[in-house]
Amino acid sequence: MPAIDTYAAGFVSALLDPERPAPAMVSGPGRKAAAKRYGVYRNNVTVSLINALAAVYPATQRITGPDFFRMMVRLHVRATPPASPLLFEYGRDFPAFIECYEHAQSMPWLADVARIERAWLDAYHAADAEPLSPQAFAVVPAERLAGIVLVPHPAARILRSRYSALAIFAANRVDRPVTSIDAGEPEDTLVTRPGLEVFARRLPPGGAPFLIHLIAGEPLGTAAAAAIDDSPDFDLAANIASMIGAGVFIAIHWGN
Repeated sequence: MPAIDTYAAGFVSALLDPERPAPAMVSGPGRKAAAKRYGVYRNNVTVSLINALAAVYPATQRITGPDFFRMMVRLHVRATPPASPLLFEYGRDFPAFIECYEHAQSMPWLADVARIERAWLDAYHAADAEPLSPQAFAVVPAERLAGIVLVPHPAARILRSRYSALAIFAANRVDRPVTSIDAGEPEDTLVTRPGLEVFARRLPPGGAPFLIHLIAGEPLGTAAAAAIDDSPDFDLAANIASMIGAGVFIAIHWGN
């Protein structure tokens, strides 16, 4: 096993860097050098990773165009090799890469669009769970409501953006002409999958901090205070009804 591990480490050492020569231990029939064969394999690996990210980030690719997207992803692949054997796990660092990518600076909202796409995939692969019913809240005494703690659905994700990331994501997720979008309007997004279908919806003022605190395990009263601090127009009753309808939580803990 140590010999196999040593060979594997040597084999992958230059796999994503075309500037490095093929490892010396790589050989073809008759122990001949196999630089060309290694080069073909290296290219196939890179292309497969690029294609994997194209499948995860279709809206991002549609916005930038295939050529720009594939060049950007190629640089990301060379800088960030996979850390998991599960291909759908690859590319979690891609939105952060976009944020720093020199040639994407004219699209400052692009990284947040990619974050919504990543959240969409994570919600798709999240565990199934039965959302809370409205009746679950009906049995909580009013005097204990502020102290309850809610258990989030495994698929629930909250994303905040200084830009209209959700509107841009939604417009480019489908194959139809894109109308003009004011990208400068901040948007908060809920991505989840209470049933079989993933959906993304825009959160109302204060909705994001409210859900973020609840998902973090803080009591409802604390989450409501954070939401009001973020937005004085926060409507507690409407947000509770909305989160129940969206299936964001699966259980209530009443505490002591």
